[in-house]
Amino acid sequence: MKLLNLLVGGPIDLWPQALKNGQIKGDWIGVDRGNLHLIHMGIDPLVAIGDFDSLKPAEFQLIKDHISDIRQSIPEKDDTDTQLGLKVAIEEHHADRLDIYGATGGRLDHFLANLWMVLEPRFKEYAPKIRMIDKQNTITFFLPGDYTISKEPDKKYLAFVALTPMEHLTLFDEKYRLDDYQVKRPISLASNEFVGNEARFKFASGVMCVIQSKDIDRFN
Repeated sequence: MKLLNLLVGGPIDLWPQALKNGQIKGDWIGVDRGNLHLIHMGIDPLVAIGDFDSLKPAEFQLIKDHISDIRQSIPEKDDTDTQLGLKVAIEEHHADRLDIYGATGGRLDHFLANLWMVLEPRFKEYAPKIRMIDKQNTITFFLPGDYTISKEPDKKYLAFVALTPMEHLTLFDEKYRLDDYQVKRPISLASNEFVGNEARFKFASGVMCVIQSKDIDRFN
């Protein structure tokens, strides 16, 4: 399985500890300021993508010194930098799984653009390959089917977020169950929990976002 990581320029304080420690396996694509973060960690991305309009000349020069494949876009464009990164990861590098970091914090309009990318026709079929990860959440995406997922050891909560209307949603063995539920509008069925180490669900139409999450100790 080909694993590829994508780092967006979101707040560093929302990174998972494994990323801060440089323990994430696989190659990287850097998006805008995410390239600088990777270079400072000793990682040269395969591709650098972005308009780079927020970078100082010395910062952009550092990127050019470390990365040979730079895709510089114009600031006024239809696609976001993250969309461009996703397109390259899927179409050119054929990732079997794409883990995206730095895409969930900071500006809410950026986060929503990132979350809804999987609904675009060009990306929808690849949705199950995509995860978005930060220090509190792991976000995965599912197309219609019957699934069993495993609990992450450090996560307590489980949310089923219907990004679209969907039919015949069943939650088999979670703390709060559903049987053949018809979702009429996008909704977050939040604060569910695993009962054991696995949870099974199925649905017949639409796109589902599943979030495993945890609270953060305010004293840490």
